[in-house]
Amino acid sequence: MGIYLNPGNDGFARAVRSEIYVDKTGLISCANRYMNTEQQYICVSRPRRFGKSMAVQMLAAYYSCGCDSGELFSGLEIENAPSFQEHLNRHQVILLNMQQFLIGAKNQSVTEYLEQEVLEEILEEYGTFIKRQDISLAHALRKIYAKTGKKFIFLIDEWDCVMRERQESEALQRQYLDFLRDLLKDQPYAALTYMTGILPVKKYGRHSALNMFWEYSMTDQGLFEEYTGFTQEEVRGLCDRYGMDFSGAGSWYDGYQFTRFQHIYNPKSVVEAMHRHKFSNYWTSTETYDALKIYMDMDFDGLRADIVQMLGGEHIRVNTLSFQNDMCSLRIKDDVLTLLIHLGYLAYDSVREEAFIPNREIIREFESAMNAGGWPEVMRVLKASERLLEATLCCDEESVARGLDRAHTEAASILTYNDENSLSCAIGLAYYSARKDYKLIRELPAGRGFADVVFLPLPFCNKPALVVELKYDKSASTAIQQIKDRKYTQALEGYSGEVLLVGVNYDKGDKNKAHSCVIEKLEIY
Repeated sequence: MGIYLNPGNDGFARAVRSEIYVDKTGLISCANRYMNTEQQYICVSRPRRFGKSMAVQMLAAYYSCGCDSGELFSGLEIENAPSFQEHLNRHQVILLNMQQFLIGAKNQSVTEYLEQEVLEEILEEYGTFIKRQDISLAHALRKIYAKTGKKFIFLIDEWDCVMRERQESEALQRQYLDFLRDLLKDQPYAALTYMTGILPVKKYGRHSALNMFWEYSMTDQGLFEEYTGFTQEEVRGLCDRYGMDFSGAGSWYDGYQFTRFQHIYNPKSVVEAMHRHKFSNYWTSTETYDALKIYMDMDFDGLRADIVQMLGGEHIRVNTLSFQNDMCSLRIKDDVLTLLIHLGYLAYDSVREEAFIPNREIIREFESAMNAGGWPEVMRVLKASERLLEATLCCDEESVARGLDRAHTEAASILTYNDENSLSCAIGLAYYSARKDYKLIRELPAGRGFADVVFLPLPFCNKPALVVELKYDKSASTAIQQIKDRKYTQALEGYSGEVLLVGVNYDKGDKNKAHSCVIEKLEIY
C-alpha cells in the first residue's frame, strides 16, 4: 500500500465508521459502467462541503489492489451490483490530491514535484521494467503497460486548485493542463479517470487541453445526481434517527435541484445539524462570506438587481454557456451568476435555465456579505421585515401599507415597479424575515389559477398561513375578491387552521401612499 499508488482503504474506513454515514456506494456502479469506454474520463465538479474527497476515497478503497475491502463494503448498496466482485480490489490505482501537491511544491514546479513523488513509488513497484531514471511519469506508465499489460485508474481530487489559487499565473496553468493532457489523454494505460473539483474543465481560457472529459457539474450532474448531496429520503431518515424536524432541515439545507432529483441537501451542513442537534448556518465553518462579497460587488449591469430579486424569492434567468470555467474571466453578470452556481451559493433549474438562492443557510451568507457594506438600502428593508410581518399577523392594514411604502422607497434605487411580477419580488423582500417560520411559494397552483405568494407555516411555529394576492393600479379589495372567487386557499391542501388573506395594491399615481392593503381571516378545517 502506498501514498499515491494503491493507497488502500483507510480513508473510506474512517467514513464508514463515523456516527453518521450515508451510503453513496451506488456511485461505484456508475464508474464501473464507464471503465475502458469512450466515456472513461469523468470530471464531477461540486461546491465545497459536498463530499468530493469522500467519493474519491471510496473509489480508492474499492479499486485499489493490495488490500481487502470486501468487509468494508458489506451491506452497502454496491454489494448487490453485478459488477461488484469483478472490480473489487483488482486495479492499479494512482491517487492524486492536487491541493497537497500545490502546498508541498513550495519553490518547485507543481508538476515537477508531483512527478518526483509519484515516480518514487512507481519505481519501487515496477523498477525492473524501467531502465532510465530521467523519465516522465507518462513515459514510465507506458513502459509498464507495454511490459505487463496492466492499466491504471486515476483518481484526482481538487484538480482545479491550481486554477483557483494561482489565478494570476497563466503560464503555470498552461503547464499544468499540458501535464494532465500528456498523462491522461489517449494513453493505453488509462482504464478510468475520475477527477473532481469545484469548477468544470472544458473551457479554461484558450487552452482546451482536457476536452476528452465528460463533465458533470452543478448545472447538470447527469448520472451522478443522487450522489451530489443527500437526497430527501436520506435526510428524512437522519431526522427520524436524531429527533430533528424534517421540514426545518429542508428549510435550512435543501434547494439544490436536478432533473431527476428535485431535492438535494448540503451534506456537510446536514451532518453538522444532526450532531449538534441544532439547525444553523454551518457554511461559515469552512468558508467566509468574503468570498461571496467579492462577486456580489462586481459592477456588472443588472447584477445587483438580480441578487435583490433572488433575496425576494425570485428565480433569475441565466445563460450558463458564456462562463469560461475560471474565476477571473468574468465579463458579464451571467458569468458571475454561473460561478456562484458552481460555488454552491446559487441553485440552478436546468429546465427553466434559472438561478435562485436555495435555502436559509445561503440566505444568511448573502445577508452577511451585504451587511459588510455597500448594500445599506437593502439591509434596511430586511431589518424592517420583522415589524412588517408582525403588523400583518395583527391584521394592521395601515401599518402594513406604510411598511410596504418604506420598503419600496428603500429598494427603489435597485428595483423598479412596472408590473405585478416586480411587485411580487418587492413583497418577497419586504417579508424577508418570514422565512424563519414560513416556506414562501410563488405562483402556487390553486383553484382556478395561481396564488401570487403563499406563506406556508413550518410545523410547530404556531402561526397562520398567508395567501397574498398582488394588484397593480387596481385595489386591495379586488385582490381579496380574486382570492375568494378563484378559491386560492385550495392550494393549502393538508393544512388546517387560521389563514390570512392579504390583498396588496400598488398605485403608481399616488407617490405619498402608493400601497394599500386589506387583510381578512378565515379558518380551514
